[in-house]
Amino acid sequence: MYSSNLFTNANPPAEGERFDELLRHKNLVIERIISSSLITPQEYVQSQDEWVLLVQGEAALQVDGRSVSLKAGDYLFLPAGTPHTVERTSDGAMWLAVHLHPQPLPEFDGGSLPAG
Repeated sequence: MYSSNLFTNANPPAEGERFDELLRHKNLVIERIISSSLITPQEYVQSQDEWVLLVQGEAALQVDGRSVSLKAGDYLFLPAGTPHTVERTSDGAMWLAVHLHPQPLPEFDGGSLPAG
């Protein structure tokens, strides 16, 4: 068993985003993403389904050609192959992303959240 707190070491990076893997089991990966307000938009097209919750902050995305605005508590399901780009985030925006991969992955070692 492994436990921690989602808000531990949650300071945003100076720029960009930080991805912290919280759990990996079979074909499931859960990660915490901490965003700076200084991000470079990048399009993602993933091979896995993703459910994402904006825990705190605000964000603006382009999802398959549509503008989507999120505020704390909003969530979104992105089926595999859906193009999406995070265009803007508030400083310290925190996401919880749940990825469902088509195949099992190597097991997670249960490491801790990074210091920061």
